Amino acid sequence: MPGVQRQIPKWSELKPLMRPKPVELDATKRRLDAALTIADLRAVAKRRTPRSVFDYTDGAAEREISLGRARRLFADLEFRPAILQDVSTIDTTTTMLGKPAALPFSFAPTGFTRMMHHEGERAVVRVAERNGIPYALSTMGTTSIEDVTAEAPDARKWFQLYVWKDRSAGEDLMARAKAAGFDALQLTVDVPVAGARLRDTRNGFSIPPALTAKTVLDASLHPAWWMNLLTTEPLTFASLNAWDGTVAELLDKLFDPTMTMADLEWLRASWDGPLVIKGIQTVDDAIKVTEAGADAIVLSNHGGRQLDRAPVPLRLLPDVKDAVGGRTEVWLDTGITSGADVVAAIALGADATMVGRAYLYGLMAGGERGVQRAVDILRKEVVRTMQLLGVNRIDELGPQHVRLP
Repeated sequence: MPGVQRQIPKWSELKPLMRPKPVELDATKRRLDAALTIADLRAVAKRRTPRSVFDYTDGAAEREISLGRARRLFADLEFRPAILQDVSTIDTTTTMLGKPAALPFSFAPTGFTRMMHHEGERAVVRVAERNGIPYALSTMGTTSIEDVTAEAPDARKWFQLYVWKDRSAGEDLMARAKAAGFDALQLTVDVPVAGARLRDTRNGFSIPPALTAKTVLDASLHPAWWMNLLTTEPLTFASLNAWDGTVAELLDKLFDPTMTMADLEWLRASWDGPLVIKGIQTVDDAIKVTEAGADAIVLSNHGGRQLDRAPVPLRLLPDVKDAVGGRTEVWLDTGITSGADVVAAIALGADATMVGRAYLYGLMAGGERGVQRAVDILRKEVVRTMQLLGVNRIDELGPQHVRLP
């Protein structure tokens, strides 16, 4: 065979190949642009946030089996695409509680959000408003109900309630949320007592962070985080004035472990708007709260942060959907780390989903811009997954598109 003929390339041939990327001077933009997945945002967040704060967000209860199982099921399911479909136009809108949502997920309520990044709930609700995503403010949030409304008056806002031993405090919170324009109430029912979040215990995590020898050393590795904490307004809470102790101690002190189904009547006396029950983990309980008048239920094991070895919400979803028979909306939470996970949940019967850690990783990675980056990633993944499955609209997704292992 004849040898390969070689020549020295001419500059005119090399020049079209010389396309160096512009130098990006904004370090935050550079970090976020390089993040292509929620896992990438998580990696950035881990580098930029003190370990105890990152672990509070990232961790789960005990051996973290519940969270691992939830994520594993999403990873192990099989998509079943339909070929030769016109997918040039994709519509990601859906409805939640009878009103439109631009994407098939809402921002889940998360506690102590200003611990993750000093912009906190204000940054999250601004992104929610801008993108047409419903946002739920936690009872344990670190920005007041009124300040959240002032920050994003046109955002669709829900208030998440934990029932306290002091019922009058809950009544006051519901009245404030209603006056501030929050249009739905989310009652979380899977925290009669705090789960054993061992990462927090081992890290000595407290609210606010204590200046111990360990945290001072950590501060030297994350000076920007500490500087922002110390030079911005002191931490305030959506529902209490202050706390000095661990998260578990706070939950056990405030929350009411005696609450039963009968107490839903007390709740309805104080809240006449849409009611969402979050933390459903069995078919029987899904039926009970549906019959009690819940407008939506959320299949959730609290992100694996309460009972370890709890049911996997995605596994439970088809049976619950059949059992409630369209009498209430069924949402899914726990284990979602990508837009493909969102699509899979919708295909298996969820009316919508909720994401928590995904946007918190973005917040820790880059404040408001990081939350927006998380939304951009999830949106792109939702659209691409729908196109590859051969569907144009959210309501076209069905069990024919997914097979569970």
